[in-house]
This record gives sequence, C-alpha cells and structure tokens, in this order.
Amino acid sequence: MSEDDGKKTLGIRRGGPGNVKQSFSHGRTKSVVVETKRKRVMVPKPGGGTQTKAGSGVVAGDPSKRPAGISDAEMERRMKALQQAKAREAEDAAKREAEEKARAEDRQKRREEQEAKEREEREREEALKAKADEDARKKREAEEAAKRAAAPAAAAPAAAPSGPRGGGKATPAPRKEDDRDQKRNKGRGDDGGRRSGKLTLNQALSGGEGGRQRSMAAMKRKQERARQKAMGGSVEREKVVRDVQLPEAIMVSELANRMSEKVADVVKALMTNGIMATQTQTIDADTAELIIEDFGHKVVRVSDADVEDVISEIKDDPKDLLPRPPVITVMGHVDHGKTSLLDAIRNARVVAGEAGGITQHIGAYQVDQDGKKLTFLDTPGHAAFTSMRARGAQVTDIVILVVAADDAVMPQTIEAINHAKAAEVPMIVAINKIDRPAANPDKVRTDLLQHEVIVEKMSGEVQDVEVSAINGTGLDELLEAIALQSELLELKANPNRAAQGAVIEAQLDVGRGPVATVLVETGTLKQGDIFVVGEQWGKVRALVNDQGERVKEAGPSVPVEVLGLNGTPEAGDVLNVTDTEAQAREIAEYRAQAAKDKRAAAGAATTLEQLMANAKADENVSELPILVKADVQGSAEAIVQAMEKIGNDEVRVRVLHSGVGAITESDIGLAEASGAPVFGFNVRANATARNVANQKGVEIRYYSVIYDLVDDVKAAASGLLSAEIKENFIGYATIKDVFKVSNVGKVAGCLVTEGVARRSAGVRLLRDNVVIHEGTLKTLKRFKDEVPEVQSGQECGMAFENYDDIRPDDVIEIFEREEVERSLD
Repeated sequence: MSEDDGKKTLGIRRGGPGNVKQSFSHGRTKSVVVETKRKRVMVPKPGGGTQTKAGSGVVAGDPSKRPAGISDAEMERRMKALQQAKAREAEDAAKREAEEKARAEDRQKRREEQEAKEREEREREEALKAKADEDARKKREAEEAAKRAAAPAAAAPAAAPSGPRGGGKATPAPRKEDDRDQKRNKGRGDDGGRRSGKLTLNQALSGGEGGRQRSMAAMKRKQERARQKAMGGSVEREKVVRDVQLPEAIMVSELANRMSEKVADVVKALMTNGIMATQTQTIDADTAELIIEDFGHKVVRVSDADVEDVISEIKDDPKDLLPRPPVITVMGHVDHGKTSLLDAIRNARVVAGEAGGITQHIGAYQVDQDGKKLTFLDTPGHAAFTSMRARGAQVTDIVILVVAADDAVMPQTIEAINHAKAAEVPMIVAINKIDRPAANPDKVRTDLLQHEVIVEKMSGEVQDVEVSAINGTGLDELLEAIALQSELLELKANPNRAAQGAVIEAQLDVGRGPVATVLVETGTLKQGDIFVVGEQWGKVRALVNDQGERVKEAGPSVPVEVLGLNGTPEAGDVLNVTDTEAQAREIAEYRAQAAKDKRAAAGAATTLEQLMANAKADENVSELPILVKADVQGSAEAIVQAMEKIGNDEVRVRVLHSGVGAITESDIGLAEASGAPVFGFNVRANATARNVANQKGVEIRYYSVIYDLVDDVKAAASGLLSAEIKENFIGYATIKDVFKVSNVGKVAGCLVTEGVARRSAGVRLLRDNVVIHEGTLKTLKRFKDEVPEVQSGQECGMAFENYDDIRPDDVIEIFEREEVERSLD
C-alpha cells in the first residue's frame, strides 16, 4: 500500500479475496471499486467522501461485515477521513451562511442609505421648487403693478406733444424693463415666455394667452421617473385604482382588461389562490372579487339583467297625456257569432273593398264612430286558445262578451269572464242571434248571474245589448255602449315619447320575412326606430295599418304590422324602442340566453335523487314525438299547449319543434332523425321538403282545423298504450286421483265440474282455496286421445307444464286472457 499527498492512490493486493477493478479521482474525493466474491462496493479515500452501494454493509468494528482485503488500520483511516470530510462540509456551510447574512445586512444598509439620500434630495428639490414658485409669483405681482402704473402714463403723450419735457421720457422705461423681463423669462413657461405645445383654435381666437402648462403632479411624476432612470432603477408607475364592474360570471381575459392589468399577472394571481384557469376560461363573481381586491381595485357588482335598465318604464307627466282610442276585445264561446258580429260592424263602417283582408291577417282593425276611432281585437273561441284570449284581455280596455241567445253560457264563455275579471277591465255583454226562433235572452242573463255578472236589466252595472249579426239589429246600440264606456274610462296616453306596445300576433311571411302585429300602447312608433321585442330585435323597415296601407308612424291604440325583425317573436311579447342598435342587440341576446338557461334548468335534475327518479319515470313512459309548423305564432302556441295536455302516466306527446312558416328541408331532417311525423297547420311543405320526405319516408299531415289535429294526435298516442289484460274464467275441474306415467310424470285424473277445460287455456292449482301454482297444461287427454277441450261433467287427464306436486281433491281453475285496447280520454 502506498500514499501520496498530491494525488493519493489506493493500492490493494490483487491476490486477496477482493479484486481491485478501477480507481476514480473526483477532485479531493477519491475512491476505488472493490469487487468481492459476493459484493461490489465503493470505498472512500482519505480527504474525500465515500460512496457505498446499498447492502454493502461496511462496518469498522465488525470484521464479518467488512469488505474483503481491507485491514483494521485501513478501515479506521478511511472512517477518520470520512469524518473530516463531513466536518469540513459543515464548516463550509456555516461560513457560506455567515457570508450570505453579512451580504444581506450590507444590502439592507445600502438600501436604507440610498432611500435616506433620495428623501433628502426630494425634500431639497421640493424646497427649491417652492422657492422658485414664490419668486415667480412675486415677479408676476410686480409686473402687474407696473402695468397698472404705466396705463395712465401711456395716455398722457396722446394729449401733449412729444419733447424733452412732460411725460415723454417716462413711457420708454417700462417697455425696456418689460423687454428685459421677457428675455429673462423666455423658455421658463411663464405668461411672457415662449408658447409650449400645439396652437389650438381656442388659443388662436383668444389671442394666444393662457398657454398650456403641465400640472404640479405631472412635473413631480416626470422628475421621479427621470431620477429613477438616472439611478438605474425601475420606473414604477403610480397605481391607478379603478371601479371594476363585475357580472355574475366573467372571462379571465375580460377581467384583466377591465382592471387594465396584464393577463399573465391575473392568471398568476389565480394560481396563487389555488385556481388553475387560462385566459379563455370563465370564473365566478366571488373568485373575481378576490382577484380584484388583491390588485387594489374596487368592485362594483352588476347583474346581467342590468342591460334592461335602459327600457325601464317612464312616468309621463299628466300635462303630456292626450286622449286615445279605446281597445275592445271580442271574446266568447266557439260558434257564438263573434266573427259574424265583427264582419257586420266592419261591413257597416269600413269602405267596401277594404273589408275582410286585414282581419284575416292581423286580427285587429279600427272603425269610426261619430268621428272617433275604435280599435277591435278578435280572439278565437276554441278551448286550445286560452293563452291567446288571456293576452287579448291584458292589452284591452273593454271586453265584449258575445253569448248566443239560443245556446246560453258555455265553458269558453266562463273562461272569458274569468279573463276579464283577472285583467280588471269593464265588460259589455252582447247577446247575439236574437233573430233565431229558439232565442231566449232572459235565460242568458239568468245564467250570467251564476258567474257574478249582473246586467243592467237585472239591476246590475254591466251593459247588455241584444244584437243580430245577420240582420244588423242592435249594432248602433252596441257602438254607443262602447263609446259611453270609453268616455267613463277617460283613456289617455303620451304620444310624444318612445313607443311601447304588445305583440298580438306574429308570422313568417315568404316575401316580407318575420312580421309582427303590434298594438301600440303608449308613445309613437316611427319608421326607422330601433326596437327590442322579447328575444328578437330589429329596425322598423315599414309600418302597415289595418287597411293595408303603409304609414310613417303609429300612435297609441293603433294596430300595425311591423317589418324589419331579425326573427319571429312570441305572441304577447312587449315591444320597446331603444336608443341604439347595440342596446337592442345586447338586450335580445341576454333574453335569449336567459330563456335557454331556463329551458335547460327545467329539464335537468338538480340532485342525484331527482336524476334517478326521472330516469325511472322515463323508463315507464312512452313518447310520441311530433313536429308542428303553423301559419302564425298564436296558432303554434295553442297547438303546443293542446299537445301537452294529451297523455297520462304511460304515454305523452313531446313536441320536438314548433315554429311558423312553411315546412322546410331542415324540419324533415329533424323528423327523420327522431322518427316523428310533421304536422302542418294552414301551411304546406315546399318542393324540396316534399321530395326529401318521400325519399326518407317521413309522414307529413296538413290540417286547417285544430279539432282534427288534436283528435289525430290523441288517436296516435292511444296506439302507444299497452293493451289491458282481462281474464275470463271458463271452467273448474276437481282432481279425483293422481297417476304416475312413464316419460310424462304425474297425471291428474279429473272431473270437469263447471264450464269447459281447454288445452290452450291457462290453469291455476287451488289447494284449500289457496293458489299453489299458475301455469299451462302439458297435456289434456280424454281416455287415450289428446283432445283440445273437455266439456262439463266429463272425466279427463291433465298434466301441468314443469309442475308435479298435485294431490287428490285439489281444484283446477281454467281461465283465458283477453287483451283489450285502451284509448286516451
């Protein structure tokens, strides 16, 4: 073994149990790899660390665990070297820690000295600046005093001749002084100095006085930035605290934009709070509020519904209110003569040739009564149009309740009375069809008493008029009653404001696009106005009145067709005029999203129990999917409501899609994907849709009467009902004895005591009047022959299918099952 102080090398005799394979030198740490017969270890050299593989088991005091070929002295020397290396490492760590601490204290001391120096310099600069401002102020005051003193002296030379005497020598002195002051103050930013900045129109018109000067705060910020830049430090801008409007949910990038902060800083702040979000993800309001407060800004909570604040109701000044025509809604039961009565009024009061068209299109028109306008709304009487009648009652001023004199009060009559009471509008009863022989107006008045409608002839307050739409009897009296009631109401509105109205009907016209029939309630709707109606918005492209003529504007209580919508609104939506197109679009988008969320929430389960209950309920319910297209929005709404009422706990009708307009190819595609028929109400499919429907086997049905459509859907839904199983008992047999037959099993020898026993019938085995088994017969024999049936009083042999526990005196009950088809009521 040999050792050197410079480069130490460990030598080991090769003849021992260990074998030196390789020597390594890493700086001051040296080691050799010793291969024993069973282990390979790293042995440390003096002055270095040691590397020993797990399981090497190098122990100084235990020779059995010491590597082969290593003596005690060598092992002790290596252990001492290891301890010395550890001690040196600890000393180095302590020394580095002390140096680092000293450097930190030095940096802190230098920072404090630098801050003190900067503070002193800043105070000195502020003192100099204050002194300079004070000198400048005193100088300006002196100049102003000199100018005021020179003003009277300037007028003296004009009165006296110039010469060596008088005040001629007194005037040049101030001018020279002013010239010297201007030269001295040139470039200093004072009034007498050079103009700084751009020459504006105001400065030119005002003679150039009052040049633009920077504020004191701006000068301080500029000096601070220059000082920081000169010292090599970073220039920190002054923090601007902003009021951040925070909605219910906001995107990270939008939040950073509203705070005027970098997106990376906002994402970093979110990550610090344990939220991993990118700039395109949306966070809730509470999380965003924490981030805004971390950045030092102020939070202003807003809601998405705040976009509708621009269309808030305006209270009109009573001085601005002017009289307006009354709105009359005609309601009643189906086939009681509402349309006939309206046709009679229209033919009597409207010029021929203009009659008929507008009522079929918009269901609203105006007539003249002694120079005054009356606006009429027509509502259908079928039971499916409940919501349409309710809308008519909400926008009206007077309700005319039409009751047939030969039919009295009917269900839709009662419903119309309830709508009128709910809307708190006055009612006029028109007893129609008094020309018929079976007419009994007194019975109508008596029946109305049951519903708290007391007419004038019964000592009540409700006006009643007997009319005949065919003969024209009583029409003048009816119009007079309407005029009298409108005078009592004193109807007024402000026409000089933004328009607000209600959609009576809406449809999709082939040539004109979406068209809405709007009854203006207040204000004046003008051509070119931007408006929002429900989930749609638009700009008034054209206005069509009740006579089919285009008009420029429509005042209160005037029904018009509005063109220029971006989509078909729902009947009953409110129309509001907005200032800008952006406002209208924003409100419409918010309403559409809110309606979408509401529909999604209505069909979604909020808890696991609800989800399981819905899944279980859907398993037992059969659905009939359908598509509905109608000519107007009100008809489509009525059909959908009628479809929702069809069904029970086992079957229901689901309307996949409903809309207005012709049946298109997209409707056929949706129907094919869902296996649903397409129902068209007063509309037809275009040529492309018909061809696609024929190719894909989609059924299209056309209807013009809602009765037929409802009946057909009800019949189709009835076909989805499972048939009702009915049991008919056909006979009884008593077991007399039991026989064992090879290859058959037990056979019961029976006597048919009642009815008949059939081979195809079901059987029950009764023992002491308790049902033991229910099944079918495996065999029915009479003597040795297999027979289909055995009559009462005869003996036979019976064997049950997969059942042998039969005993004497047991009773066999024979029955047949019958399927009975069910239908929806």
